[in-house]
Amino acid sequence: MSCGLPSDSTLHRYASIIPDWDAFVDAALTPLPAVLRVNTLLAEPEDVVKRLARRGFHLTPLPWGGLYQCAASGLGRTLEHWAGWFYLQEATQTLPPLALDPQAGETVLDLCASPGGKASQMAALMGNRGTLVVNEPIARRQPALLANLNRLGVLNSVVTAYRGESFPGSGCFDRILVDAPCSGEGTLRKDSSMRRGASAATIRRLAALQRRLIVRAFDLVRPGGMLVYSTCTFAPEENEAVIAWLLESREATVERVALPASTSAGLTTWDGAALPEELAGCARVYPHQGDSGGGFLARVCRPGNES
Repeated sequence: MSCGLPSDSTLHRYASIIPDWDAFVDAALTPLPAVLRVNTLLAEPEDVVKRLARRGFHLTPLPWGGLYQCAASGLGRTLEHWAGWFYLQEATQTLPPLALDPQAGETVLDLCASPGGKASQMAALMGNRGTLVVNEPIARRQPALLANLNRLGVLNSVVTAYRGESFPGSGCFDRILVDAPCSGEGTLRKDSSMRRGASAATIRRLAALQRRLIVRAFDLVRPGGMLVYSTCTFAPEENEAVIAWLLESREATVERVALPASTSAGLTTWDGAALPEELAGCARVYPHQGDSGGGFLARVCRPGNES
């Protein structure tokens, strides 16, 4: 057991499933680097790089397009930031929209959207064409969401405020992102309190909500459509177990995710219990694999053809 984390941290329970545990702990204790995603709705990457270089910010490109790391602080106070040329976003948090891969002209739902980083990324992937429904039920989180959508030039969005587990409709979306509320263990590099891990009670409470959200989202996807489920936590109860619940509840299939980042396969066993073998097609993201935060994502398809 590494001595880097608090001795009472519940994260120690993951030592057997996280590859290179010592490297994980070292990364967990290292500050998170500043990363920006160029907003291609309003700017080109080369223009952002040049303008920020003139202001003294030297950007290092990351392996997938439009992401840059910067050692200096203060990016959020630049004119380019307020003009919507880029969005400050963890590299890991850009992966769920890439896995969903929304297309121009489609009808897409972001079920748990605030503060809008993933929604704005999806709008850029869609070229502002089609319909992007951006849902956030918590009133205090809506102003930040609306401000970001406006600042980043998102024009194809409709903002709603339904509880995710009771969002109305049936089979009406081509693609859905469920970036679920979670215990947030993967944010331990920017929130040092998370180095103690989440309590069992917190994990149980959130897993119950996550099961309701994913089943509702699946019913909202049209036959032949897909959803991506993502979290920023390591707890299998909030990740693979939620997908396993969906597979038991609905005729869903897990599609293997190919990502432009180093990831680990989803778990097929946990705490002495077997999980469906197809969960190996999910992706676990650990901080030491890409110098970012941690998380989980799964791409789920609803069989059939649109009627």
